Formats: sequence, structure tokens, C-alpha cells
Amino acid sequence: MTALHHRLDGPEGAPLVVLGPSLGTSTELWDPQMPVLARRWRVLRYDLPGHGRSPSPMGAVTVEDLADEIVRSLDRLEIDRVAYAGVSLGGAVGTALALRAPERVASLVLCCTSPRFGPPEAWHERAGRVRRDGTGPLADTAAERWFTPGFTGAQPYVEMLRTTDAEGYAACCEALARFDATERLAGITAPTLVVGGAQDVPTPPADHAEPLAAGIPDAALVVIEGAGHLANAERPEAVTRAITSHLDRTWKGLPG
Repeated sequence: MTALHHRLDGPEGAPLVVLGPSLGTSTELWDPQMPVLARRWRVLRYDLPGHGRSPSPMGAVTVEDLADEIVRSLDRLEIDRVAYAGVSLGGAVGTALALRAPERVASLVLCCTSPRFGPPEAWHERAGRVRRDGTGPLADTAAERWFTPGFTGAQPYVEMLRTTDAEGYAACCEALARFDATERLAGITAPTLVVGGAQDVPTPPADHAEPLAAGIPDAALVVIEGAGHLANAERPEAVTRAITSHLDRTWKGLPG
């Protein structure tokens, strides 16, 4: 697959943290965390295929392909070990990365994600609809899937989905359809924090975050009240605090 667009922020020479976005969003999903993270860590954010500034894929994509592309990006940057944090599909990429290249992952944060995202048929059906109708109809209802009813800051995130390339989005849906790490979670060796949104509709904690944390050796679980699927956007202070606390224990940043 073609290289993914990425950007680097934060102090050169600091320990590096890779941030993975959710399906339908871009690097800007992590903007709420950047003022804190980029003070103490070097931060690499990337766009999924056909999202943000990444080109659309030339064929099928798997979550494992995306993890392998992260490794290639780190090789090009001559970086050996990183911490990784990802939301939803970005979290699945982190799971695959920790399983495929454990020597590269010093610390792991999995936010509003899952070892398996439900029946494949639903993802294939969504991919077909997006190829036919584009991402606009999905964007029209995204706020109610991604956030709690009282959240008033949904529009920037909805626009990320509206401007996502239809083929890139569909290919990522098909990647989620194929992804199932349920029986392999015990192979993750990185210190892991699982973050769930208490009101997450697409991946409710009882069905997704809790089994994920239970399957990964010694993983910690934090469930954020008042947060839907994009918990880092809806409850940025709480999620940032959880991430930095985990990184402080496992992947030291610069003195703050």
C-alpha cells in the first residue's frame, strides 16, 4: 500500500508517541491532546487511507497492512521504539502493531476500540453504501453515533467524515470486517491502558473495552463518564490525563 500522510510535533529527541485516528477522522482528531502531549513527547500523527491527506488505497487493505505501514514509517524516520495510542480503527492498528512488532511498542493505549468490531456483514454493507452514495449520508448522522446528546462540539469531526474519500472509507470498513484479534490478545506484551467511553454506542465498554482489557495481560481499564465513541474529543481533559498518567509510568517524557 502507499505511504500514509503523517506529521510530527513536539520536541526533537523526546520519546515518540504515535497517535492513530478513528474511521472517518483525520490527524486533527487528536488536536485536543496536542497541547499537553507535544510539550513532553515527540508526537507522530497519521491519516488512514483516503482520509485527511493520505491517498486512497489501490486495492484491499487490512488492519495488519496499516500496522506494517506504521513500522515502515518508523524505519524511514530511524525510530526503533514508540508508544502508541489509537481510537477505534486506530486502536485496532495499535493492537495489530503490538502483536506483529512487539519489539517496537514500548507502551500502548487503546481507546474506544475492540478486538472485533461485530459481524463482518454489517461492515461490508456499509462499504457498499458508501461506494454508492459517498460519505455524506453517514456524516449526517455521525454526531449521534460518536457523541452523547448534550455535546455541542461535534461539527469539526463530522466534517472530517464528510470530506473523507468514499473508496478510502469503504476499504477501511472492509479492513474492520476482517479484523479479529480476540484469540491473540494474550500475545501483547506492551504495558497497556484500555480507555472506554461510558456512553459509547458503536463500541460499548461491556462488549468491547472490558473484553479487550481482560484479554491483554495486566492491562488497565479506565471508563470515562459522559463520553461517547470519540471520547478523546468529548472529554479531552479526562482522556489526556489517563494517557499521560500511563505514559509517565511506561514511556517517560521530558520534565514538565
